[in-house]
Amino acid sequence: MDRTLDVPGPVAPKGPALAPSPKDRAAAGKALRDRVPRIRHAAWKKAEGRADPIDLLHAADADRVPELVPIRYGRMLQSPFAFYRGAAGVMAADLAETPNTGIKVQACGDCHLMNFGGFATPERNVIFDINDFDETLPAPWEWDIKRLAASIVLAARANGLSAGKGRDAAVACARSYRKRLREFSQLHPLEVWYARVTAQDVIETLPPNRQAFVQQRLDKAMKQSGSEMDFPKLAGMVGGRIGIRDTPPLIFHPDTARVSEFEAVIEQVLVDYRKTLSEDRRALLDRYRYVDAALKVVGIGSVGRRCWIALMMSESNHPLFLQFKEAVESVLEPYAEKSEYPHHGQRVVMGQRLMQPASDLFLGWVTNEATGKQFYARQLRDAKIKPLVETFDTELMTIYAKTCGWSLARAHAKAGDACTISGYLGTSDQFEEAMGDFATAYADQAERDHAALKSAVRRGKVIAFQEA
Repeated sequence: MDRTLDVPGPVAPKGPALAPSPKDRAAAGKALRDRVPRIRHAAWKKAEGRADPIDLLHAADADRVPELVPIRYGRMLQSPFAFYRGAAGVMAADLAETPNTGIKVQACGDCHLMNFGGFATPERNVIFDINDFDETLPAPWEWDIKRLAASIVLAARANGLSAGKGRDAAVACARSYRKRLREFSQLHPLEVWYARVTAQDVIETLPPNRQAFVQQRLDKAMKQSGSEMDFPKLAGMVGGRIGIRDTPPLIFHPDTARVSEFEAVIEQVLVDYRKTLSEDRRALLDRYRYVDAALKVVGIGSVGRRCWIALMMSESNHPLFLQFKEAVESVLEPYAEKSEYPHHGQRVVMGQRLMQPASDLFLGWVTNEATGKQFYARQLRDAKIKPLVETFDTELMTIYAKTCGWSLARAHAKAGDACTISGYLGTSDQFEEAMGDFATAYADQAERDHAALKSAVRRGKVIAFQEA
């Protein structure tokens, strides 16, 4: 069984006086190739006694909102790629059986290509980066790049691209990761901390005939805040007062939101959440008053988790939508380590701050004392630009894959030891070619798991609701 190495990889001591030099750390990374040759990352073979993926998915349903779980499976049924997006826990169990160097970073934990995109920083600049951290945890760096590479192959297949083109895009992603990580390993710590992939960086990678379209999307996103754009879609006059409109089953006020005690619970949640913000963010939040809250179904893997959207309004009736998303144990924890944070909302927030170059103004965490559920909070959207991956041809898929690899390298360099990882990766193409093979083989596994889900639905073992 090919698990994490018993001998831990080199970790830089915390005391600066004892820290080995970048050159020494790179040499230590290179030495790791003797114990874990880079070509070993190419293999994927279903482990003997591998857990049934449907059983793993069912186990993760235990504390979800029961009536929403069929929506989750309906979304996962759509394609092997959709299944993959909702099955981070399945892949976490599989990744634990693959070789790794023992070098840990702050990992995303659910690093597929749809969890990247553009968003506005507090300074109102648009950057491209990872934007989902529900599963973040210190873990082997290889797990993120393997999940990302396999997602690229599956997305390429979903778009009708050839098997070879999908593999080539995954290789391009891993190559971009290797080369960018080497660049970051040669920078000073502050230079890495300030590094970011800007919207202009992304536009410049595009062919000239594609640049204008992306620039138009960027300009449109920046004209209004996310809440201003969301308000007409989500809210209006409800029963003679401003509120969030019910559009079940995706947005609705549960019975608990209709009892007289609900507002008192929400007000206490907001008071406790406010304490996790810095003083300046508290002052900003205080300029808004609570108006309404409802449950909203989001994503694929998160369907069934409690995700509340809260409508806040300023004195001049300017809207602000906050999202309070339930935080539970990371899917990586059974295979990596327990979080050092007792609160999973705090785990998400701290991991996001470590990995992102800039994070949401209202990023914080809270426990609903009435239910004991833990949440992290942020704006519902803020000039977010979702990649139109389903429209990508070979050229765009490859460009996008390279950009994702670049962003992941930046995140790992900021929160990990870029010198040691870069020393291990070296300057040859061995690792990226291995990633191409792994991604192809694991995409085949995801297709088999998707077929198993379809079979479970046919047999009545899984109940699925497919939206119109």
